[in-house]
Amino acid sequence: MQDSADTSGKPRRPILVSACLLGHPVRYDGASAEGDHRALLQWAAEGRVIPVCPEVAGGLPTPRRPVEISRERGGPSVSQGEARVIDAAGRDVTDSFIKGAGHALVVARARGVRLAVLKDGSPSCGSSYVYDGSFTGRRIPGRGVTAAVLRDAGITVFREAQLEEALLSLARLETEDSA
Repeated sequence: MQDSADTSGKPRRPILVSACLLGHPVRYDGASAEGDHRALLQWAAEGRVIPVCPEVAGGLPTPRRPVEISRERGGPSVSQGEARVIDAAGRDVTDSFIKGAGHALVVARARGVRLAVLKDGSPSCGSSYVYDGSFTGRRIPGRGVTAAVLRDAGITVFREAQLEEALLSLARLETEDSA
């Protein structure tokens, strides 16, 4: 399912994007992570972008305390009940993260999303690293809860530093759609 078509009738694939990368002030500190991401700006102008903040969708406020996945584990461990998501005060916010990931997946499926660009390092959206649960700034390889859920559902997840790869993947998808 495609969201829209360009003037030639060629289908345009929708892209799920972390809202903070688009300038929305939804990060834990009330800021955004907007950068000079030309591809994101192009996709937004084309009407492809579906912004999502799983943490806000899961019911967490902005700003909020920093959050990490416990026990040096990643998002798949949370979904399997093997790890928890804990804020800096020790409060368990796992349910909000699972709810937010579920929301992102429902939105992605409803709109026919096949790829996402998510904020790396986030306990929700990280796709190559997350923090280790010690609140010391130590990074470990892994995925956030939402990134793991989306990948498990067959959606290709890119981090913001992989926009060139995302552009190539999008071009392949749209070539398949046209065939």
